[in-house]
Amino acid sequence: MIDPQTFLRDMFDAAVASAQPDICVPPHLPEPPVGKTIVIGAGKASAAMARTVERRWPGEVSGLVVTQHGYGVDCDAIEIVEASHPVPDASGQDAAKRILTLAREAGPDDLVLCLISGGGSALMPLPADGLSLADKQAVNTALLRSGASIVEMNCVRKHLSAIKGGRLAAAASPARVLTLMISDVPGDDPSTIASGPTVADPTSFADARAIMAKYGIVEPLAVLDHLKAAAAETPKPGDARFAKAETRMIAAPQMALQASATVAEAAGVTPVVLGDAIEGEAREVAKVFAGIAKQVARHGHPAAAPAVLLSGGETTVTVRGKGRGGRNAEFLLALAVALDGHPDIYALAADTDGIDGSEDNAGALLAPETLSRAEAAGVDAKARLADNDGYGFFDAVNGLVRTGPTLTNVNDFRAIFVAS
Repeated sequence: MIDPQTFLRDMFDAAVASAQPDICVPPHLPEPPVGKTIVIGAGKASAAMARTVERRWPGEVSGLVVTQHGYGVDCDAIEIVEASHPVPDASGQDAAKRILTLAREAGPDDLVLCLISGGGSALMPLPADGLSLADKQAVNTALLRSGASIVEMNCVRKHLSAIKGGRLAAAASPARVLTLMISDVPGDDPSTIASGPTVADPTSFADARAIMAKYGIVEPLAVLDHLKAAAAETPKPGDARFAKAETRMIAAPQMALQASATVAEAAGVTPVVLGDAIEGEAREVAKVFAGIAKQVARHGHPAAAPAVLLSGGETTVTVRGKGRGGRNAEFLLALAVALDGHPDIYALAADTDGIDGSEDNAGALLAPETLSRAEAAGVDAKARLADNDGYGFFDAVNGLVRTGPTLTNVNDFRAIFVAS
C-alpha cells in the first residue's frame, strides 16, 4: 500500500540526489595541466562542486567560487564566498571582481576550471562601466516581479555586466577554460545558465532593449541609456578567444526526472514525463496539468492509474498581490483550486535547490483533503491565489516542504500522483 505523500517525497529526494556534485562532477574532471589549476565559479551548487574537485584532484588547486548564503561548505584551497540571491549584493560584486582578476592572470599552460550552476547570475554581479550595483538590483527586482522568463532575465543581465555573456572566458584567454555546468534552465542552454559567463552569447543589446520594453521597465535611466548606447557587445560565437574553451553539462533536469521515474517504477506506479522544460505562468500551467491528471483518473490516458505525472522546468509568476510564495507554491495552489478536492490526486511541487523563490521552503504538498482543511481554518484558496500567497496558504494547512539547502539546483520538480 503506497502512502502518497511519502511516495511523492521519495521521488523528490531521488531527483535531488541524482544531481549532487559528488556524483556528477568526478566523471568530467580532466587531466591536470602543465601549469596551474585555477578553480572559479558561481551558483548554488558551486561550493559543493569545489569541495568535490578538491577531494578528487591529483595536484594542487586554488581559486574562488561564490554561492548563496547557507550553501557554503568547507574547502581547504578554494575560497568560498557567500552572497545574496535572487537580488545581488556587494559580497557577490566583490567576489565577481576577484574571479575576473583570477581569470585574467591565467597563462597559456594553465587550466581555468569554472564551476557554474543555477543562481550564478545573481551571485556574480559585476556591473558594466557606468552602471552601479544599485542599478542592477533595481532591474533584477523589476524583472523578478514582471513574469519574465529566466532566458529573458539573463539576456538583460548579460548586457549590463562586465563578466557575463562570455566575458569571463574571454578574459582567461589564452588559458584552457573548462566549464562544468549543472543546468537549472529550460532547454539546458549553456549561454543562459548563470548568464553564460564562459559561453559565447548569441543575444544582443537590441534583444535586451526589447525585453525591457515588453515588460514596461523604464528605470533606472542609467540602465536604459547603457542598453541604448550598446557600446561593448558581448563576445559572439566564432570569437577566437573561445578557441580553448569547453563546456560540459554534468547534470540537468531530465536526469532528475529519470531518477524519480525509477522510484515510481519500483513502487509499481507508471511514470509519465510531461517535459523537462515546462514554462509559462504557474497558475496557467497548473490548470493544464489538472486537466491531464483528471484525464488519467477518469479515462486512463495517457496512462492508467496508479500513475504519476512528472515535469521540470521553470514557470513564472507575475506578482500582482502582496502575499508570500514562490512559483511552486503558486502552481500547487492553482492546482488545488482546479482539482477542487479530487479524491484520488496528490501532488508535490518544489525547487531542487531547496528554496521556492526567496522563501524558507522548497515547495509544498497537496492532498485531496487540503482544501477542506483550509476551509476549516478559515483560509480561502482563491483569495490567497489572487494575492500570490501560496506560501501563506500551505503554511496554514501544514503543507510546506522544507529541506534546507540541497547544494544542487536542477530547477523545479513537479509530481502529480493519481492513485488507483
